[in-house]
Amino acid sequence: MIKQLLPGFRMVLVLTVLTGLLYPGVVTGLAQILFKHQANGSLITRNGKVIGSEIIGQNFTKPEYFHPRPSAAGSDGYDASASSGSNFGPTSQKLIDRTKASVAQLRAENPSFKPELPSDIATASASGLDPHISPASAAVQMERVAQARGVTREQVSRLTRRFTEGRDLGFLGEPRVNVLRLNLALDERFPISR
Repeated sequence: MIKQLLPGFRMVLVLTVLTGLLYPGVVTGLAQILFKHQANGSLITRNGKVIGSEIIGQNFTKPEYFHPRPSAAGSDGYDASASSGSNFGPTSQKLIDRTKASVAQLRAENPSFKPELPSDIATASASGLDPHISPASAAVQMERVAQARGVTREQVSRLTRRFTEGRDLGFLGEPRVNVLRLNLALDERFPISR
């Protein structure tokens, strides 16, 4: 019996060292050398203080900021420890009610925008923490942001275009705007005096 268990025990030990220690150690080391910023969460710091991550959405509610997509992550949304979508189907009354409430709020916050709203601005992403909005969603909010900051819509539009990321490799995904990076640029370029 020992003769049969010993090879199995050795394989468990070897594979544990290989796949549980060696491989993760090498991958972590390479990530720290080659992709340090991404491997450490793509954190953004100002004055030595972490204020957010480029890859995790966070809530902005003031009129002078672009607002992100709605979030279903956690009870109040934007909870990175509870990342998930609502998993409501298209016929779910809860989803319909939440989307209608989002649309009503968007219309109230952006009364000068009359065309149809892009869907991503009123619906949550699968993770509930999407850090991006579409350029069309940014366009919905430009007038509000410009008025709140006392600048022209064209100034806000130019800055938004500067922070619009294209398709990955030229053909993957859709153009998008990182809300946190854009809002930080707004604070630098057009600060609010209080």
